Amino acid sequence: MRRLVFAAGALLVAGCMEVEQASTPAQQAGQTVKRDTSPWNNEPLANGPKWTKGDRTSWEEQIKTRQLAQNERSRGRQ
Repeated sequence: MRRLVFAAGALLVAGCMEVEQASTPAQQAGQTVKRDTSPWNNEPLANGPKWTKGDRTSWEEQIKTRQLAQNERSRGRQ
């Protein structure tokens, strides 16, 4: 019985130990951050809102139109 309790205690203590987290050489060199592209440089979804890829003003207009459609006060007037 003592051996069983000792083994269970050893397993509990082993489970609470912190494991060292080794990093890859790429992470050590500072190459871990991948920059996002601008949202207007992405392709529009096939069945979603449309804008011209690479055109910031058309993307902003599409965002403004979407925001106006989500306004409950302006939707009530339509």
